Amino acid sequence: MKRPLRVAIAGATGAVGVEMVKSLERRSFPVSSLKLLASARSVGKKMRFRGEEIAVEELTDDSFKGVDVALFSAGASVSKRYRQAVVDSGAVMIDNSSAFRLEDDVPLVVPEVNPEDVAKHHGVIANPNCTTIIMLVAVAPLHRAFGLKRLVAATYQSASGAGAKGMNELLSQTRALLAAAKDMEELSERYRDVLSRVDPPAAFADPIAFNVFPHIDVFQPNGYTKEEMKMVNESRKILHDPSLRVSCTSVRVPSLRAHSESLNLEFARKTTPEEVRAVLASAPGLRVVDDPAAGRYPMPVDATGQGDVLAGRIRQDISNPDGTGIDMFVAGDQLLKGAAWNAVQIAELL
Repeated sequence: MKRPLRVAIAGATGAVGVEMVKSLERRSFPVSSLKLLASARSVGKKMRFRGEEIAVEELTDDSFKGVDVALFSAGASVSKRYRQAVVDSGAVMIDNSSAFRLEDDVPLVVPEVNPEDVAKHHGVIANPNCTTIIMLVAVAPLHRAFGLKRLVAATYQSASGAGAKGMNELLSQTRALLAAAKDMEELSERYRDVLSRVDPPAAFADPIAFNVFPHIDVFQPNGYTKEEMKMVNESRKILHDPSLRVSCTSVRVPSLRAHSESLNLEFARKTTPEEVRAVLASAPGLRVVDDPAAGRYPMPVDATGQGDVLAGRIRQDISNPDGTGIDMFVAGDQLLKGAAWNAVQIAELL
């Protein structure tokens, strides 16, 4: 039986924090009291929860006294700064940053995949990276059914991956380009010239409007980015399979919200698209959208605002002659299932 919990949200005014407040309400989470925490500049701002206005308080070491669960989405440095204060208060931190994900004594949890790992916590539970969550909701049930040997992913990540500032940068650049160009040809020819006269990219490494670039986070010595290596290392930890072969290319695209991923899966035994669809049809947190002839397949615009992951374009990998390969496409709301929704689901497991 669920009992009411005293909940705090650190980073409540950010894009994910706002969705955490909404997710608590949408999922009818048993909240006895809600404390909204942010930096000093947001103090006094009011947010609505279940018809009431709650004032934002400044995040301090004393913020967690009397709190049962602290949802964090304020960045890795803030999570590290307040970890001990949360644990000392007796609360459980559910952290959305990358600060603790690969620590041995911190469970990394997707509730549809490894809910039993929650019981191993020592005061901190980590929320995986958004693309890892979206992918594993679809991949984990197939791994259990057919034995996943190798996974190659290409992610198409929206502006919302950089929060509100990322979405605003996409909108402001798009407006500037559309206002300055009379037609498509001029837009293409004057792209760099127009953008040189607006604020330079701040949320992203390159211009995002009408553009696509394979650069998310910092490049590592092996040529992959940190974002791509998160998919590798987090997938192995969540699936309890350190030998799983994973490769990823992470791409930023000019969609506003929700991420998509193209997945190539190689299994231990021969399988068919029909078998895959049958497994996914009963998988929790997932909806099969797979009728290409009717124009039905996963898209960010349809995943936006949804707690479920969408899966489709399920087909045999024709490059794999032994029938063990499957290609598929998934989409999920990065701010919801990829962040806030998953964090609230973890809190429900507590």
